[in-house]
Amino acid sequence: MKTAAIDPRARILSLDQFRGYTVVGMFLVNFIGGFQVVHDVLKHHNTYNSYADTIMPHFFFAVGFAMRLGMLKGAETGAMVKRGLGLVLLGFVVYGLDGNYKTWASLSELGWWGFIEKSFLRSPFQALTHIGVTCLWILPVMRRRSRDLILFGVGSGLLHLALSGWFWFEFLMRVRVIDGGPLGFLSWAVPTLAGALACDAVKKYGAEMALPVLLRWGVVLSVVGYLISCVHGMEAPPFWPPWNPVDLWTMTQRAGSLSYQTFSAGFSLLVYGGFLWLADIRKPGFESTFFRTFGTNALAGYLIHSMVGDVVHKFAPKDSTLLWVCFVTGVYFLITWSFVRALEKRGVFLRL
Repeated sequence: MKTAAIDPRARILSLDQFRGYTVVGMFLVNFIGGFQVVHDVLKHHNTYNSYADTIMPHFFFAVGFAMRLGMLKGAETGAMVKRGLGLVLLGFVVYGLDGNYKTWASLSELGWWGFIEKSFLRSPFQALTHIGVTCLWILPVMRRRSRDLILFGVGSGLLHLALSGWFWFEFLMRVRVIDGGPLGFLSWAVPTLAGALACDAVKKYGAEMALPVLLRWGVVLSVVGYLISCVHGMEAPPFWPPWNPVDLWTMTQRAGSLSYQTFSAGFSLLVYGGFLWLADIRKPGFESTFFRTFGTNALAGYLIHSMVGDVVHKFAPKDSTLLWVCFVTGVYFLITWSFVRALEKRGVFLRL
């Protein structure tokens, strides 16, 4: 029997839990990635899709879901534009620019184009900036039918692939951009629109009827993403080191490749489906308070966790034992959670 559609004005608990899991996953891989004793699957490598590389696409999936839901609630396009621009500006402030100019002469001799080329290719384009630019890119279709979202996502991914084959992949690998660089928004649109489509399914069919749809498409997109990476021959599956040299078909977060983003969109659907089943079907109303705290105040957690990590890392050398790594990781999570929980208790939520 078809379950009731979800009221677009209601808060979807599974989304908060999924976002909380994503924030916790980000904290974990960002903190432990530099330790020698930690398994490679928990680190970023830029040569294959590790567990650490699955986290950032989850954020885009959640953003797409929330953005679509917000528009169903009547959010105005102008407000969405301001949020996107605000995230871009915040990203530039948080990550800084690439340039470090000691004298006016060294800056002025670059000219305008030289200044842009030397200052904006790497450091500024990380998570917050990518989310802001991607939201602005997909905004024109976010009030349209699901079919239009699919077509726009496919078109964006293919455009990214075409530009990568033409010049972008060689350039980004040479410059060593972060998370796809300035053109990354084209492929980051794929998991973001997957989140918007998941929202459509949940609000239309209700949790129970939407779950098999999400899981089916999660499997399809995951398989398609892997097959794209096998264009030049059988490649290692996700979470395993590559068998072949890295190229534009490889699943790599650095390049924001189409294979990586397609697989990530499918994997996000599968992971979100697990939270949908747990929080909205098996035990309606169930929530982890740990995930809730981070999921409802993700931006605050994002801004706080790096400062806490910098302090705690001073007491944890890269060659620390596994026992010590586990201990300092626990301390790191406890301090970060305490700050974000204190904000939650006071009703302070950072949002753009």
